Amino acid sequence: MSSFGSQMRKRLKELRKAGQNVPKIMAEVAEGATIEAVRIATENTPPNGGAAIAGTNTRSGDMAQHWATDSQTTPSTGGAVKTILANNMQYSSYVNDGHRVDKRFVPGLTVNGGMLEEDPDGEGGIMVGTKTTYVEGKYMKEKAIRRYRKVVKIELDKRVREAFR
Repeated sequence: MSSFGSQMRKRLKELRKAGQNVPKIMAEVAEGATIEAVRIATENTPPNGGAAIAGTNTRSGDMAQHWATDSQTTPSTGGAVKTILANNMQYSSYVNDGHRVDKRFVPGLTVNGGMLEEDPDGEGGIMVGTKTTYVEGKYMKEKAIRRYRKVVKIELDKRVREAFR
C-alpha cells in the first residue's frame, strides 16, 4: 500500500497534467479537510458522548472548544499550503496520549454525592491514584488526522475525475 504522501503527489501530478490550478485546489482541499479534522477532534474530546458536564469546578468542556480557536483552518500559502490542527490547553496532550496517575494527596478535591468537586478555598482533600494507576488516552488528534487524510484523498480523487471528464 502506498503512503499518503505518494498518493497525494500522484493526484497532484495528474491535476497538473490536466492543466488545473493546483495551488488553488490544494488550498481549498486543505481548508475543507482541516475543518473536518477540527470537527472530529472536538467530537472526540471529553466530555463527549452525551456525558453530562458535572462536578463543581471540575469539567468545563474548554478543551473541546479550543480545537476551533487554536487551529488554523484557512491555509497560509507561500511555497506550501499549510493549515494547523492545534489545541493549546495545558493538559490536552495528557488527555490525548494517556497518562500515569501517581498516588498523592490533592488538597481542595472532595467527593460529593459520587461527584468530584474542587473547593476553590482549598479546604479538604482526597488521595488520588489509589485505584487507577494509568488513564488511557482518547487519541482525538490521531482520529482527526485520519479523517483529514481521508477527506484529502476523496477530494483530490474527485477533482481528478472532474478534470478528465
